[in-house]
Amino acid sequence: MSVTSNSSKIKFGTDGWRGIIADDFTFPNVRKVTRAIASYLETAYTKDRPVLIAYDTRFLADQFARTAAQVLADLGWTVKITDRDCPTPVIAYNARHLNSAGALMFTASHNPAPYCGIKYIPDYAGPATPEITDTIVANIESAADDLPSNNPSGSISIFDPKPDYLQFIYTLLDVERIKSAHLKVKYDALYSTSRGYLDEVLQQSGTELESFHTWRDVLFGGGMPEPKGEQLEELVEAVRRDQADLGLATDGDSDRFGIVDEQGNVLTPNTVLLVLARHLIKNKGKSGAIVRTVATTHLLDNLAAKYGLPIYETAVGFKYIGEKMRETTVLIGGEESGGLSVIGHIPEKDGVLADMLVAEAIAYEGKPLSQLVKEAIAEADGPLYNKRLDLHLTEAHKTAVIDSYTKNPPSEVAGIKVKEAGRKDGVKLYLEEGSWVLLRPSGTEPLVRVYMETNSPEKLSQIAQVMESEIAKLG
Repeated sequence: MSVTSNSSKIKFGTDGWRGIIADDFTFPNVRKVTRAIASYLETAYTKDRPVLIAYDTRFLADQFARTAAQVLADLGWTVKITDRDCPTPVIAYNARHLNSAGALMFTASHNPAPYCGIKYIPDYAGPATPEITDTIVANIESAADDLPSNNPSGSISIFDPKPDYLQFIYTLLDVERIKSAHLKVKYDALYSTSRGYLDEVLQQSGTELESFHTWRDVLFGGGMPEPKGEQLEELVEAVRRDQADLGLATDGDSDRFGIVDEQGNVLTPNTVLLVLARHLIKNKGKSGAIVRTVATTHLLDNLAAKYGLPIYETAVGFKYIGEKMRETTVLIGGEESGGLSVIGHIPEKDGVLADMLVAEAIAYEGKPLSQLVKEAIAEADGPLYNKRLDLHLTEAHKTAVIDSYTKNPPSEVAGIKVKEAGRKDGVKLYLEEGSWVLLRPSGTEPLVRVYMETNSPEKLSQIAQVMESEIAKLG
């Protein structure tokens, strides 16, 4: 290994490798990881199938993508690279549509501007499963970071992934129904890859549209490409000012959604999942399993029970939801961090489709979004209240906490009895009254995340206080 790269810094998380540009995310390390991916491709595909490459709007993401293309072409692969920055769900769809050997996507998703990342998307159009990423990680140590030769045996061409993706998306939406609703929509691209995609679909759907931040800014306007809270103040203000029906946004690579109702409330992903699950069942006559991660609301369980649908709980990470979508018929799969996919779509989260489905739900019901939220919560026997604590602990304290809750889970939390402890991902305490607490250690930093859900704000506050106090004692 040359002195220019350091494989000990290359750590794969739940969705590929992310790092800080010019620190660990360097051109030599990109060449190294690309060769590690190529070693996996040699075992899974023949070279008559192209490898696709795409990238988001980050600083140097396009150059990192071209570097990977040169490495793969040097190794004899036919490479197709997108003509501009591209949403993750778009390159994922094309990975399947073009019978490829999968795709490399250069993105750090919703992370701040100094980060870039790379993930491998197999030809089934969803996130790589752990056995695939484990193989790639195992290949990194022996992979070279050398420059590719000047005589590649493969080829590189540029392609436009947009037309085929949009043609497919229109088959999943009732565009005429949306047109008939004459919706007034505000769209904040947050300088992301969804510009030129989501706004085009909204225009084709006959909405009265105002768009913001629809150009590339590698610093994301000094904010984060994350469609929630403080990042959406301008969108909220526009919705309220012009009495719009809906505000929409996506994260940096457009696989996560952001939704603002007509009153200017930023909806939680848990709420959006519930509204859309109900919409698919009630208005579109769809059926199938509801799939959620361990950290996602149990209101989905209540809705599934009401309609006699199967419910599945997975570990955190959309790859687990995607895996379930490839195994069985899934009505909707989603996670509290803002990703979802639906029946008939690829097993990858898609912020463009999620945003459009909310517009479609309003069009079908002819009611304001805030009303649809109330009805969905009531139908699922809600409300339930959620909270997440991010506790910064030393590595020793973090280990002690997880060990303690794994080996000796408490019999009650804040006076509510623990029915069982699950260990699918971290430790989840299933309490009486439909309440639950999840402790989940971060794999990349000294942090324990504590998620909780219960049926009153008072109980939520009590559970949070108890958990924080009990965890502090283990330090």
